[in-house]
Amino acid sequence: MPKALWIAHVNVTDADAYGEYAKRATDAVQGHGGRFIARAGAYEQLEGNDRPRNVVALFPSLKAAHDCYYSEAYQEALSFAKGAAERDLVIVECVEDF
Repeated sequence: MPKALWIAHVNVTDADAYGEYAKRATDAVQGHGGRFIARAGAYEQLEGNDRPRNVVALFPSLKAAHDCYYSEAYQEALSFAKGAAERDLVIVECVEDF
């Protein structure tokens, strides 16, 4: 079964609230077998809209990534991000297992 990635591009507008989201989201992601492989590190914007926080989480499957997003724990975490950031988030199935 192919693994999957969450890919998020974020512009934080309320650092305190977003920090609480990030802390709670970490627990939700880990609870669904996910782990962060990139989180707000250095980046180079090549095309499209620049959002200075870029996050990638690796999940064991597309279903696990989907279930994490819709879980009670993640939705509670997400309530702290609403109004605290402009975000784009996509789940993408991996083409190879790594």
